[in-house]
Amino acid sequence: MVSKNLYLILHNIRSLYNVGSMFRTADAAGVSKIFLTGYTGAPQDKLGNARKGIHKVALGAENAVPWEGRIDLPRLIEKLRKEKIFILALEQVPKAFNYEKVDAYFRKRKIVKKFSSIALLVGNEVRGISPRILKKCNAITEIPMRGKKESLNVSVAAGIALFKLREI
Repeated sequence: MVSKNLYLILHNIRSLYNVGSMFRTADAAGVSKIFLTGYTGAPQDKLGNARKGIHKVALGAENAVPWEGRIDLPRLIEKLRKEKIFILALEQVPKAFNYEKVDAYFRKRKIVKKFSSIALLVGNEVRGISPRILKKCNAITEIPMRGKKESLNVSVAAGIALFKLREI
């Protein structure tokens, strides 16, 4: 996906440390922009002061990766889809496909030719992404778990998926 933009949508992420970690990973993965939706914390508070939790982990990446705050995720998804941006949710649900097969999934459906860019959506650390929001996405992918734990930390999962998407 070298010629396409890669976006990251963080929805209702409660931990500022997770937000900071995803800024740092987004910078490393070449993400064009991060959208902070719902109650996800922004790098600066309302007075323009740096949020220490984000800054501590992002190590300046919060100043290097463009970002935009949005409360209304459904409206953002609608806007991005109109711009021909493929919305890929990262969530564990029965209809999700294995992230390891993302290249084949995209190739078979000619997604790279049909869409201008890709946006990866990750959700709340406990509740994930709601079924209502998942219905608005173009597709859902998951990282299969082979151990006893049901899931990875959201920032770790986002990093794995972002670097996989770079390969497309």
